[in-house]
Amino acid sequence: MTSRLFRRFSHRLILVPLTAVAIALSGAATAQDEPGAGSQGSLSLPENPHIFGKQDPNRRTAMVIINGEVITGTDVDQRVALVVAANGGKVAPDEMERLRLQVLRNLMDETLQIQEAKAQDMDVSDAEVDETYNRIARQNFGQDPKAMDAYLVKIGSSPNSLKRQIRGELSWQRLLRRNVTPFVNVSDDEVREAITRMEQAKGTDEYRVGEIFLYSNSENRDAVAQNAQKIVTQIKGGGNFVAYARQFSEASTAPVGGDLGWVRLGMLPPELQEAVAGLETGQMVGPIEVRGGFSIILLIDKRKVLSADPRDAVLSLKQIALKFPAGTSEAAANTQAQSFAAAIGGAKGCAAADAIAQQIGAEVITNDQVKARDLPGPLAAMVLGLNVGQATPPFGSLTDGVSVLMLCGRDDPKMAGDPTFEDVEGQILDERINRRSQAYLRDLRRDAVIDYGN
Repeated sequence: MTSRLFRRFSHRLILVPLTAVAIALSGAATAQDEPGAGSQGSLSLPENPHIFGKQDPNRRTAMVIINGEVITGTDVDQRVALVVAANGGKVAPDEMERLRLQVLRNLMDETLQIQEAKAQDMDVSDAEVDETYNRIARQNFGQDPKAMDAYLVKIGSSPNSLKRQIRGELSWQRLLRRNVTPFVNVSDDEVREAITRMEQAKGTDEYRVGEIFLYSNSENRDAVAQNAQKIVTQIKGGGNFVAYARQFSEASTAPVGGDLGWVRLGMLPPELQEAVAGLETGQMVGPIEVRGGFSIILLIDKRKVLSADPRDAVLSLKQIALKFPAGTSEAAANTQAQSFAAAIGGAKGCAAADAIAQQIGAEVITNDQVKARDLPGPLAAMVLGLNVGQATPPFGSLTDGVSVLMLCGRDDPKMAGDPTFEDVEGQILDERINRRSQAYLRDLRRDAVIDYGN
């Protein structure tokens, strides 16, 4: 069981999350109910405290020493550069200090994870780190390691910064494999009950959700709400949701860009259910106050439970494209597009399309293995409404010319099978492992000796 579950975790890549963790939002909030997690206890706090001396919470310190290990300002700068690059440089100057503070917190957690692995004789070797680094260079950058070294330096980061992040994630995975996963169990009855619930829900909507979750309590609620709103503003201004989730989310799904996997509304906190149900794919909502903090939600995808998704149909398509001569006016382009559409409309199926394209000087591109879901949304909807031999209305621009897609064949997906015992068991285990991992990291923070340098 353990090897199956962590086969997924071992393939997580830094910067580009490749795996979704199936966990409900309610799981991220549940840990806050533990005694002392967010309670004032017996604290006696004045309503309007007088602060003796100056204290700027945003003051930048030269370094932080955590359990004797130094995190320097350079460490923070280089990690911030990775975040800025992941967002295409779109981080406003007034957001930079807040980003630095969040990155520092991430580096502190990362340091604790590396230290804990070393203390338990489970530290990650340089060879393992280099292997993952080289894989990222090949798969995510399309370059060799030396080319990625140069890229990282160019953006103000360094290979060592990225390798340190890799070491932290691999260390944490190793710790969870030994100290958490073996002690998490799911009974056969629980799995069968979950399968029964899924079968009863067949045909209802299921949502793939991305989440940025920020913890809050009664003392810092307003400040956290403001931070959450700033994150929303940045993402709407062109920031990358996945990159922000990795750096700002305080849920256990942060390493995979906040991806919660496929959930049904009943798995979400009540405060989120109505909001998610009203979203279209690609839309974001939040911040929404939930138990234990605030959530920012992105709807990644939507489907029917245990039902075939038409977007998984494999299509055979011909794209027939005609370029406009340089200097063509918009009026002239519209006239040519109408003539082009009329000519294509005269084709009696795909067999005749090539000859007609040749007559009007158009180019034909054929692809027999196109998934409908890989097409842009509007085009996917149009193509799925076609019969074989029909073409879409013309589309394009003055620069790109005019095109149509002709449907030459369609292999519809088979009806989804019943959920397997193993898959459901794995989903429940994932949720419980993630809850335990939150508590584990919280204990490491609580026991740490931290010195903020001046």
